[in-house]
Amino acid sequence: MTGVAHPSMPVHELPPGVEVVTLPGGHRTLAYTHHASSPGPVAPAAQPIPAWAKTTALLAPTVGGGVGAAGIGLSYAAPGLIAMSHALWSAAALIATSTLAVAALLWAARQRATGQGPAQVTQNITATGMFGRANGTIHNR
Repeated sequence: MTGVAHPSMPVHELPPGVEVVTLPGGHRTLAYTHHASSPGPVAPAAQPIPAWAKTTALLAPTVGGGVGAAGIGLSYAAPGLIAMSHALWSAAALIATSTLAVAALLWAARQRATGQGPAQVTQNITATGMFGRANGTIHNR
């Protein structure tokens, strides 16, 4: 057999995954082989759940329940809150009108006490040029 090739290294020195195979033409050669029973990827080991995730998972229903309870409480309190808001607006209007009424009464009392009408002020202002200095006189009557 003159066409037969022999492997150049001893069989015990072959690296893993390399074997001597015989081709259909009768030649023997080194080749990488894949076995069907090769193990698949190893599944990752289960990791413990972090403490922050446990805390968040426990707080989520609590916060949701609190928001729901607050909504129910507001729905029961809504008529009272509306009435209170009307009362506050009425109080604000009463304070504003009473302040104006007191100011008008004080002004009328001052006018009666002094016996004079409102003060009149006449002011004359003159200026020269667009950016000139303005001069003025004030006359009280």
